[in-house]
Amino acid sequence: MLENFDMNAALHAYVIPWGINIIFALVIFIIGRMVARIITNVISKLFGKAGWDQILINFVSSIIYTLLLLVVVIASLNQLGVDTTSLIALIGAAGLAVGLALQGTLQNFAAGVMLIIFRPFKEGDFVEAGGSAGVIESITIFTTMMRTVDNKQIIVPNGEIYGGTITNYSTKPTRRVDMVFGIGYDDDIKKAKEILEKIIAEDQRILSDPAPLVAVGELADSSVNFNVRPWVNSADYWPVYFDLNEKVKLTFDAEGISIPYPQMDLHMPKSA
Repeated sequence: MLENFDMNAALHAYVIPWGINIIFALVIFIIGRMVARIITNVISKLFGKAGWDQILINFVSSIIYTLLLLVVVIASLNQLGVDTTSLIALIGAAGLAVGLALQGTLQNFAAGVMLIIFRPFKEGDFVEAGGSAGVIESITIFTTMMRTVDNKQIIVPNGEIYGGTITNYSTKPTRRVDMVFGIGYDDDIKKAKEILEKIIAEDQRILSDPAPLVAVGELADSSVNFNVRPWVNSADYWPVYFDLNEKVKLTFDAEGISIPYPQMDLHMPKSA
């Protein structure tokens, strides 16, 4: 049987054509991979010039490179004579199955992209979002890491943040401190108001523009309530809040102004 084997015919019929196809497939793969990398780098630079976040640039670039590399692999296999139609259908079906299985993850990914693009907050901002409050430490594609005021780390899925209300306390340079102080009905309202205005005027951290407000806000069941609303720089919010509470209490005590607490008078009928 070996005597009838024509080496020259086999060489021309199989080895040379297959060898040429393999060489061309390798060339397509090598050059295609280089082109894919060049295209990805160009797109990354364009995104960088457009002001995109580096996290988003890296992630989108990796997706683009993977898709381009997949095209190169399919082209290489096609050069080898492999039927890529079924392979493409298989990849599409697998992608659909993975997408259905990872709906929550894809939602978080989409929300992360939107957060990075639209920037409702940045690293270092104090926010309330996704049912949590804290300082933003990092924003990734799928989650946002926050640090609470008592130094606990919270990892919140981006879908919960983007799908709800976001309150950013650090965006504006100034904030209004809203406080309520109650005095007794027997106390001098004018004197109490003058005391509150003097305390505010003496605090250098309180801004004159916008002007602070001191006004009677409510005649409550047990007290006459003053609304005190000074404006401060955002960084001074909590120091001013705590200091005013303490100073108002000490000054009211020294000036004889009472701070009432809820009381109930009971009237017992006399027995017959």
